[in-house]
Amino acid sequence: MHGAAALLYAICAMGAERDAHAARMQSPVNWALLGLVIDRPSYAYELARRFERTYDGVLSLSSVSHVYTALTTLKERALIEEIPGTRTGRQPKPRYRATAKGLLEYGDWLVDEIREDRRRQRLFVLQLSSFLRDPEAAIGMLDRYEQACLQEVARIPLVPARDCAPPDASHVLLARLTAEESRLALGARLQWVQFARGELRARADAQALRR
Repeated sequence: MHGAAALLYAICAMGAERDAHAARMQSPVNWALLGLVIDRPSYAYELARRFERTYDGVLSLSSVSHVYTALTTLKERALIEEIPGTRTGRQPKPRYRATAKGLLEYGDWLVDEIREDRRRQRLFVLQLSSFLRDPEAAIGMLDRYEQACLQEVARIPLVPARDCAPPDASHVLLARLTAEESRLALGARLQWVQFARGELRARADAQALRR
């Protein structure tokens, strides 16, 4: 019985470990670091510096050691691999590159993020429905939401025109893509606010007529 119990425990432990590896990573920092490795093979400290430049104001690292922890996770999941021959010299700096699995899963994660963004927007609308019995209160919430969107619009930086940037200026291209995504996304939200305000105003007027 003791041997059978030990075997059963080992099988369950192996299954739990397999399930843990099969589950999708949840850490946005891990995914961001994987993206940086996909862009260009790097070593840990270099990745930390690139992370701070790229994701400043969006994501943050608790410390440089956070990168080492993330790299361990990415290696265990076979999303990255160490480049042979880079662990040499008095102060070895092993460099990492993405695996084929890493490229595939990163692409899947990006697509899932689109669905997650839509889920958050639907959730906001559903939560706003708590005020449907009081349309005036809902309109007040929309006013605050609109002001927040307008503040974000004001923060969108001006970027150089495409024709004014060198052909290999990746940072300019990234800035243009980011600014345009923000402009279009916030523009769509502001249009929705106008639509929702009209619907709620009609509801408020109908309620006033019934009184």
